[in-house]
Amino acid sequence: MAVNGPSHLPGGDERSFAKDAREKRVASTPGKTAVWGVDHTEESKISRYDVRRRLARGKMKNSSAAPSRRENPGTRANARSYPSALNKKPQVLSSQTVYAGKVFGIRRDEVIEPSGVRTTREMITHPGSTVVLPVLPDRRILLIRQYRHAARQYLWELVAGRIDKGETPREAAKRELREETGYRAKRLKIFMEFFPTPGFLEEKMYLLLAEGLTPGKAEPEDDEKIIARPYTRKQVEQMIRKGKLQDAKTIAGVLYYLRFLAR
Repeated sequence: MAVNGPSHLPGGDERSFAKDAREKRVASTPGKTAVWGVDHTEESKISRYDVRRRLARGKMKNSSAAPSRRENPGTRANARSYPSALNKKPQVLSSQTVYAGKVFGIRRDEVIEPSGVRTTREMITHPGSTVVLPVLPDRRILLIRQYRHAARQYLWELVAGRIDKGETPREAAKRELREETGYRAKRLKIFMEFFPTPGFLEEKMYLLLAEGLTPGKAEPEDDEKIIARPYTRKQVEQMIRKGKLQDAKTIAGVLYYLRFLAR
């Protein structure tokens, strides 16, 4: 049984499609139905939806070949205003401390953002952290292993810790390196700064390269059980490739060091 073409198609498309169908229509036979010139067996089926979709796809291709000269009136205005929005600062209308803990806090701000959006943002407050990449005289990288309850597992990481009130990132790095590994560094240089989770966390991390290391006695805090172990460049690369390093700051710091700083 032959089926008529879609009635909603524009006149030109419907007529041309019907003409093609008449030219390609096959005779009906038992087990077969000639519909739009397509063999309707279990091996070869096409629905009217497929026909409409193919026509629409063809029309879209034709329309994209000849783009409209019409322009959204707001396009140029938005392009002009975007650079100025980058220079604006947010306007905080109200701020409420929801929680204040030992390690972090939670604050709720009602704010008008530089883009003009008025909204409420809930953020985790944090003073910032220092991350240390210790490189031994033989160029091996020192990593530490400790239990992270949030991850429910032991993780290999770079030395890291919170920046205490009144500390600079470099002072915090010296303290954390001594506490967690016992090593002292003659040279500490910030080589990278980033926000690990800027969607809701205010914490900023400072990565420092520690060189000129001399061993000493570690001074871990009471709740820290840490193992320190050096790894060669090749070993660290294999740990990243095989997924044995799962700490984001460590992966970022090590890859940056190997790509841009390692000699």
